[in-house]
Amino acid sequence: MAGPGSERQDAAPTTISPRIVENIDRVLKSVRGYLGMDVAFLSEFLGANRTFRSVDSARPTAPIKVGGVISMSAGYCQHIVEGRLPELIPNTKAVPLARSIPETRTIPIGAHLSVPVKLEDGSIFGTFCCFSFSPKSDLDQRDLELMRTFSRLIASQIAADVENDRERRHNIELIRAVVAEGDPQILFQPIYRLKDLKIAGVEALSRFMGEPRRSPDLWFADAEEAGMGSALELLAVRKAIAAAVELPQQLSVNLNISPKTLIEGKAAESLVGIDPRRVVIEITEHTPIPDYEPLLAVLKPLRASGMRVAIDDAGAGYSSLRHVLKLSPDIIKLDISLTRDLDRDPMRRAMAAALAEFGNHTGTKIVAEGIETMEELEALRALRIEKGQGFHLGHPQTAAAIRAEYERGLTPDLDLKLAVGT
Repeated sequence: MAGPGSERQDAAPTTISPRIVENIDRVLKSVRGYLGMDVAFLSEFLGANRTFRSVDSARPTAPIKVGGVISMSAGYCQHIVEGRLPELIPNTKAVPLARSIPETRTIPIGAHLSVPVKLEDGSIFGTFCCFSFSPKSDLDQRDLELMRTFSRLIASQIAADVENDRERRHNIELIRAVVAEGDPQILFQPIYRLKDLKIAGVEALSRFMGEPRRSPDLWFADAEEAGMGSALELLAVRKAIAAAVELPQQLSVNLNISPKTLIEGKAAESLVGIDPRRVVIEITEHTPIPDYEPLLAVLKPLRASGMRVAIDDAGAGYSSLRHVLKLSPDIIKLDISLTRDLDRDPMRRAMAAALAEFGNHTGTKIVAEGIETMEELEALRALRIEKGQGFHLGHPQTAAAIRAEYERGLTPDLDLKLAVGT
């Protein structure tokens, strides 16, 4: 049998969903009452320590508390899991080792039942225990089997949460590792004025070179699941601002920040070191925001300093359009799904035209994302869309490369594109 904590050396308890915690509480209460014991608890092994995850007591004040942490060497659990004490002890005075354990006298413990909570992979999560203050000579093998049955039930209940927690911890380790190696690295995708294809600004994009190799959206999604989403976003913002020092001062710098990070993180502290009039905050969330007031409150001083707000991926769904109505952005960015085949799809063209007209009426600037063909570029020009970005115009590149292109004006490739388009 695996020793306590041999598979789990984590310092923090597993995150268990509230519904499962309620189920465990009910199990403990039922088993304790059925067996006539004074205290029942579920403990979790955390390396050299264990913590009490759920406690049910016949008394208003239990001798142990939920969240309490004690050494694995204290109490009965380690001895039972390693086979030095039996799982069933009707009378602790009859077992020499039990008599020698300090808690037997201080609590006191007269009878004790304890079984390991084993997960599917054979690792031990912790123990399911009951004890009474006085000996209970009527405890027998059937009672022990009852405990084992409920231990298996608890193990099955927490299995998904344990696996999710392991995955979360694994993701935390991966994210910390790639950050230590220098990720995210920052590239800038140029944003062009469509009428003359001059660079007007850039969008800062994160790239991850560490293992496993995967797209930035997956890294940020895993960071959010691991509780590190805002920290990783703000790290990317700080790195982008530091890298933007090399950019021409005339260029705006678009920074992607989710509403959650703006509200809960320390965005204002990260948006220093750059002229705020150059900053465009791109709101990147794709899901509805239940309450816009906290977001508006955070954005108000940032906008007062000169920063502008852009709604990213407009046209991709209900949420982005709702953002437009609630946030009154300075810029609306047309999603690539709207730009794609715009020249051949009347529905896409009509939607883009409607947003362009909205921009004309409200003074909102329109930027098209994902321009990949000359035909799409021409269709956007026909709609009088002011600016755009995409692989047809320019790929993400370093700040130095952006500066070089800006200083020499139009590149030969862009000259050709402009000539063909006029």
